[in-house]
Amino acid sequence: MRKLTLGMNVSLDGYVAAPGGDLDWGVPSDELFQWWSDRVGTTGLALYGRGLWDTMRSYWPTADQRPGATPAHKEFARRWRDMPKVVFSSTTSAVDGNARLVTGDAVAEITRLKAEEGGPMDVGGATLAAAAMRAGLVDEYAIVTHPVLLGDGTRLFTALDARVSLDLVETRTFPGGVLLTTYRTRR
Repeated sequence: MRKLTLGMNVSLDGYVAAPGGDLDWGVPSDELFQWWSDRVGTTGLALYGRGLWDTMRSYWPTADQRPGATPAHKEFARRWRDMPKVVFSSTTSAVDGNARLVTGDAVAEITRLKAEEGGPMDVGGATLAAAAMRAGLVDEYAIVTHPVLLGDGTRLFTALDARVSLDLVETRTFPGGVLLTTYRTRR
């Protein structure tokens, strides 16, 4: 059975995006960027909601070909392109690159994917992650908290049907006061 990890950048007050989808508050340090790149390099399958998919595909497929691309950005772009992806959307009609589209029941498909053999899976995107959390499918939470209060925007954690108990497995501080906390779901 595959492990499903929710990995997201979040503001101290719990938002993954400011109003209007603004993400400029979460620009990573070189060290944090490398941590994200290493995660992508070890992810067997990435699960994206439409919003996060649109954000990622607008930049990363050709980021390594842009003037001034750093070696780290080139590496991330290559890893991201190579990583298999599943995009969950009822409004998108097609995806490209190393991705496939699921328009049906996300919880049923994630459950099916978890039961398969393969490497670890990451889920990203607030709406898709919320569905996976409510269904009890998330095995681990890798939350990268940035020291900023946004006051409004897109929340990471929405109402759950039941309490989820977690065990802390890792903490790490990155430059700029950014804090990684990784928790495993207690089953």
